[in-house]
Amino acid sequence: MSTSISAIKEEYKKASDFEIMEFEQEISALNEFIEKYSPDERSGVKTVIKSAQKKLSSLESEIERIKGMMKFEEKYGDEYKAICGVDEVGRGPLAGPVVTAAVILPKGLIIPYLNDSKQVNEKRREELYDIIMDKAVAVAIGIRSEKEIDEMGIAVADSAAMKDSVLGLKVKADMVLVDAFKIPGLDLKQVPIVKGDTLSVSIAAASIVAKVTRDRMMDDYSKQYPEYGFDSNKGYGSAKHIEAIKQVGPCDIHRRSFIGNFT
Repeated sequence: MSTSISAIKEEYKKASDFEIMEFEQEISALNEFIEKYSPDERSGVKTVIKSAQKKLSSLESEIERIKGMMKFEEKYGDEYKAICGVDEVGRGPLAGPVVTAAVILPKGLIIPYLNDSKQVNEKRREELYDIIMDKAVAVAIGIRSEKEIDEMGIAVADSAAMKDSVLGLKVKADMVLVDAFKIPGLDLKQVPIVKGDTLSVSIAAASIVAKVTRDRMMDDYSKQYPEYGFDSNKGYGSAKHIEAIKQVGPCDIHRRSFIGNFT
């Protein structure tokens, strides 16, 4: 007696229900599932097999994408032993700090779905954050407050926070991959990469850590200053946020140098 289609669907669900870092097991399970049920000529089974093949192809493509993002780490990996990726989040908001992260990943570590934090949804960012914090050789955060941004200017504050994060690593970096531009005053080999958060796993990991860290800070601020909606806008200039500034005035974490036109 053949296996029921509902049972096959349940088996497919199990074959594709793995954690992010269990991608090798998922690929193996999907291959076994496809091989087992491909001879079944029932249309319902063929539909499930097509879904499994699509999922397998997507996962294998994702692994290849991540391997492609290791090209800079591989290029410099023989000469440098502790390659660090650095990125920032929060240059443009009207409120809150700028946050940077520096991350050293183990050589050859594949983390599927790693990407520029802006290209990853919140749930996946949180999952990736936990993986990075668990697997990384070292992670450090740099922060410059809204008051420091007003005093220094955003470019100087951003660079200072980036430098802090690199120097704050418990394992000393001997090379830095940085998104777009070099960090002034940092006496280390630096390689600036335009759109580096989509081209380097180390910079992408830093992007995720910086984004999640800052988002959590803004969620906390939203409880203190609920009228501005920081939990949803993260300090950026949404229409509701700007209207709140006009109606209520700025709060302590607003960047005075950024909100002149709204007060």
